[in-house]
Amino acid sequence: MTLAVIHSRSLDGLAAPEVTVEVHLANGLPSFTLVGLADTEVKESRERVRAALQTSGLEFPSNKRITVNLAPADLPKESGRFDLPIALGILAASGQLDAARLEGFEFAGELSLAGDLRRVRGALAMGLALSRHGTSRALVLPAGSAEEAALVEGLAIHAAAHLLDVVRAFVPGDEALPLPRARPAPTIASAALPDLRDVKGQAGARRALEIAAAGGHSVLMVGPPGTGKSMLAARFGGLLPQMDEEEALESAAVLSLTGDFQPARWRQRVLRAPHHSASPVALVGGGSPPRPGEISLAHHGVLFLDELPEFPRAALEALREPLESGRITISRAARQAEFPARFQFLAAMNPCPCGHLGSPLRSCRCTPDLVARYQGRISGPLLDRIDLQVEVPAVAPEAMSGGADAESSADVALRVARARARQLERQGCRNADLAGDALEAHCALDAGASKFLQTAAARLGWSARSFHRVLRIARSVADVEGAATIQVAHLAEAIQYRRVLGVG
Repeated sequence: MTLAVIHSRSLDGLAAPEVTVEVHLANGLPSFTLVGLADTEVKESRERVRAALQTSGLEFPSNKRITVNLAPADLPKESGRFDLPIALGILAASGQLDAARLEGFEFAGELSLAGDLRRVRGALAMGLALSRHGTSRALVLPAGSAEEAALVEGLAIHAAAHLLDVVRAFVPGDEALPLPRARPAPTIASAALPDLRDVKGQAGARRALEIAAAGGHSVLMVGPPGTGKSMLAARFGGLLPQMDEEEALESAAVLSLTGDFQPARWRQRVLRAPHHSASPVALVGGGSPPRPGEISLAHHGVLFLDELPEFPRAALEALREPLESGRITISRAARQAEFPARFQFLAAMNPCPCGHLGSPLRSCRCTPDLVARYQGRISGPLLDRIDLQVEVPAVAPEAMSGGADAESSADVALRVARARARQLERQGCRNADLAGDALEAHCALDAGASKFLQTAAARLGWSARSFHRVLRIARSVADVEGAATIQVAHLAEAIQYRRVLGVG
């Protein structure tokens, strides 16, 4: 046989489209040609494959004209994931493997010069794509990558450590040795997160975080240095409900694109806290080929931006669309990639450059103009998209020396879980995701509450976005309180979370 077809998968954002590796052997001047919009890493596979076959004691057809086509031709291919399918295609085309048996499998793996299989990025994304497309093929991956992909239930995933392991499974005749099925990577009990009980005082901020966790809202904490903003953010993950299977798979799949996924942290919500020197590309993603940024790596988790005004203006403005849509589309001249970005946004900032504006413990030395310029680094449109603005004031010394607050993270998380369960039963989504007819149906107000909200909106000059966000926040307050309908008291509490920096 002079033509062999091997199935594999590429990466395009979080998608993993199928790639057909066609290998043709012909007479003529010896050559090894690789076509199909291959990146430099893929083209270098010619040398890796040649060396791996020879050092493994397999025959490389050096006297043939070898042509490898990666189809479809208009899909960019990158990384060394095609080493294994190219090697198998050469062996099948030269009659060393049973091509009919290879038809029911998909392969991916990078080869060392000695034939060892190395891990590839995006193994979990490949497993998800295989599951969602309904194909009956099994997937063969390097051992470490196979453990990731095996987290997707219902798939046949096989692990191999060396090229010869795969070859022995597909040799002609009855001497084939089946590859072992991969087991999901071992998981451990979630590590104990810092407890909310450690935070002294800050009853208002704790209440705001509880409402945010219940409804999936974004939060901006404003206060002097050392008042507990970062402590509160570090403990926020302990208030959130556990991820379901679909959320856990999506979160892990995005992390696997950059090699950040740790199987031991399965089902644990991610907390991403980039430094304020992060560029727009680092924050929202980019590059060539496009890679996910911090907002996508925080998918179904928490993105915490400390010292918010110190971030580059362009980086902050890039957050505006993902905060609304829950996804980010990265467009380049050659290609376009879309990544999920449904994260819960937390941010913290000082009220002024010196940090002590409004503090009863230390006087502020900033002029009003300096304060306005500092707070103006956060644009009105971005601030309008942040649901809750909460003040985190300085804590008096006597409060610091007192006993710990009574409520722990477990106590608050129990109320949050009950409130989230009410939302899912009532509307099938978080309150933060309500829109259109669903928003009107589930946030309906009686005559008194409606008049109260309209008066506040007119007096405070709200945009339509702010009006709807207050409705969603009030719905979350009502759910935390166990109320079936939104009352004036719920609206009043929601309204106070929109006025810390003076922007409705």
